Amino acid sequence: MRKQERVLGVNFDVVDESQALNILIDFLEKKSVVRSVYTPNPEIVMLAQEDRDLYRILKEADLVLADGIGVILASKIKGLELKDRVTGVDTMDKLLQYCGKNKKSIFILGGKPGVAELACKNIDKKYPGIQIAGYHHGYFMEAEEPEIIHTINEAHADILFVCFGAPKQEKWIDKNKSKLNCAIAMGVGGSVDVYAGVVKRAPVAFQKLGLEWFYRLLKEPTRLKRMMVLPKFLIKVIVTKE
Repeated sequence: MRKQERVLGVNFDVVDESQALNILIDFLEKKSVVRSVYTPNPEIVMLAQEDRDLYRILKEADLVLADGIGVILASKIKGLELKDRVTGVDTMDKLLQYCGKNKKSIFILGGKPGVAELACKNIDKKYPGIQIAGYHHGYFMEAEEPEIIHTINEAHADILFVCFGAPKQEKWIDKNKSKLNCAIAMGVGGSVDVYAGVVKRAPVAFQKLGLEWFYRLLKEPTRLKRMMVLPKFLIKVIVTKE
């Protein structure tokens, strides 16, 4: 039975990495309807406070993972049961491993021109047995969507990874999932850049401490304004009665 906890109105599934993977495998093997999977961090939760469409999309998702140490801190503050940070990139990695071992297929949509292609080449090398159904960059006009969706469906991908960044990817999946015939449509943001080698992930020590955000800030000081959402998020958690 699905168990969720609410953080500022956004429902998160109470799962660890292993449980999340098992749920995704179940989605993958049953392949009855397209399952939407999102990984909100504090920034996305804060966006959902004002963006009612995004709020609805997260509420209606088939799996919502706590990607962000801030969400786990909020859980501790409120005495909730969210104890494990389950990141999009780590979950994607485990899913790709499963796809390699079981010859499942993927399609990557997003990133700058050439990035998705490079990510797929690297994934193909890293996970023997995986089927690369296709890829397409994220720089397209709305009028091109029907053709892109046709391409995805013709590729018969089991999993569609959408890498537009939030909230664009969540809204795109929600808008188009009734037209897709894959088993899973998952928003994974900048993961495409990590697999392409365009962006280097934080060292393991930073990952284990939940300080990837700090590592990225050190590498990209221009992100400071965006990072200021974390203290605002925690203050709102403390003063909001739920």
